Amino acid sequence: MKILGIESSCDECAAAVVEDGKQVLSNIVATQIPFHARYNGVVPEIASRMHTEWIYSVVEEALNTANLGPADIEGVAATAQPGLLGSLLVGLNFAKAFAWARQIPFIAVDHMLAHLYASQLTDVEVSYPFLGLLASGGHSIICRVDAFDMVSVLGTTIDDAVGEAFDKVSKHYGFGYPGGAVIDKLAKNGDDSAFDFPLPSLHKGQHRYDVSYSGLKTAVINQLEQFRRKGTTASDTETANIAASFQKTAVEILLRALFRAVKDTGLTSIVAGGGVAANSYLRSRLAECRELRCIFPPLNLCGDNGAMIAGLGYQYLARGDKSPLNVVVSARVKAFKRPYR
Repeated sequence: MKILGIESSCDECAAAVVEDGKQVLSNIVATQIPFHARYNGVVPEIASRMHTEWIYSVVEEALNTANLGPADIEGVAATAQPGLLGSLLVGLNFAKAFAWARQIPFIAVDHMLAHLYASQLTDVEVSYPFLGLLASGGHSIICRVDAFDMVSVLGTTIDDAVGEAFDKVSKHYGFGYPGGAVIDKLAKNGDDSAFDFPLPSLHKGQHRYDVSYSGLKTAVINQLEQFRRKGTTASDTETANIAASFQKTAVEILLRALFRAVKDTGLTSIVAGGGVAANSYLRSRLAECRELRCIFPPLNLCGDNGAMIAGLGYQYLARGDKSPLNVVVSARVKAFKRPYR
C-alpha cells in the first residue's frame, strides 16, 4: 500500500510516499529556515503562509520523485497534532482534499507518535516494548511504547523543552539559528568542562522521570561566571566552551531521567526521535552504554518529515482505521497518558 504523508506542524513543508509502512519512495522537505532566521525563531504567520504557497509543489515533487501519479496513491496521512494551528490546517486540509478527490482512505496522525516511528523506516528491526526518548524544540518526553499507538508517558519537561533551551541560549549569544544544529557544531571545538552548569533538583515522587531546562537556561544566560571552572578565564574559544558545556549539561539532564526509567522498568531498548535526536553528543553518550540497545533514526528523519507520517499512517490504515473528513487540528498532544504516576 502506497501512502502519501504530509507534515506541516511547524516550519517544514514536507511530503513523502512510503510503501507498506517501510520503504521510503520519496521524502521531500522544503525548509523555511531562511525566512525565520532573522527572528531567531519561527513566526507562526510566516510559517502558515509559506505552507500555503508551497504545499502543492512539495506534494507534486514527492509524487514525481517516487515515479507515481495521484492515481497510484492508496491512502493519505497527515499531521493533525501537535503544532502551530495555522500550519497544521494547511497540511491537514490539503490531505483531506486529496483523499476526497481520489476517494481513498485518509488518516490524521499524531506528530510525536510519528517521530517514534521514524526509526522503523530503516532496515533496523524495532521490537516492542521499548523506552521512547522524544526530544525536540517543543517536547521532551520519556515514555514506554508497547505498540505503534500505545504510548505511556513516564516523564516530560515541567517548563522548557530541550530544543527550546538550545534555541534560547543560541539566540542570547548570537550563535545563529536553528540553535540545536549551531550549538552542536560549535561544541565540537569547545571544552565541555569549562563551565560546571547545574542539573535540576528533580528526583523525588512524581518528578522522577521529568526534566527541567529553565534553571540551566538561566545559568547559561544570566549567571555564566558563577559556573566557570576555577582556574579558567575567557579565551578565544569562549564561544565554543559555552556551547560545549551547555550541550553536555542539557543532554545529561535527559539521560539522567532516561536511565532512571531504564532501571525502574527493566527495558533496555531505547528508540529516540525528534530534532534533538540528531545531536552528536546525545548519540555518542548513548552509544557508550553497551548494555542498552539504542536506536536512532537517520539524520534526515530526525527533523520533521513526511515519511514518518506516511509510515505511521500505513499502520493505522492497514488495520482498517480511518479519520472522518471533519477531524480538526490541535496545538497540543492529546494521545499520551500518564498511568505510571
